[in-house]
Amino acid sequence: MTVLIILGVLLVALLIVVPLLERSSFRLSNEQMSKMSRWILPLLVVMVIVQLIMHFTSN
Repeated sequence: MTVLIILGVLLVALLIVVPLLERSSFRLSNEQMSKMSRWILPLLVVMVIVQLIMHFTSN
């Protein structure tokens, strides 16, 4: 039942957020996107390490 609630909330969020983003005039330049994209992989690595630490220390 919890999975259905989560899926329902995600569907509603998509139905609301996607049209709002399409109407907005918020655009990123290539330079801004490259600055943001260089942070994605290191942040993912940090997130995985933190999750592993939390997993092994929770026992």
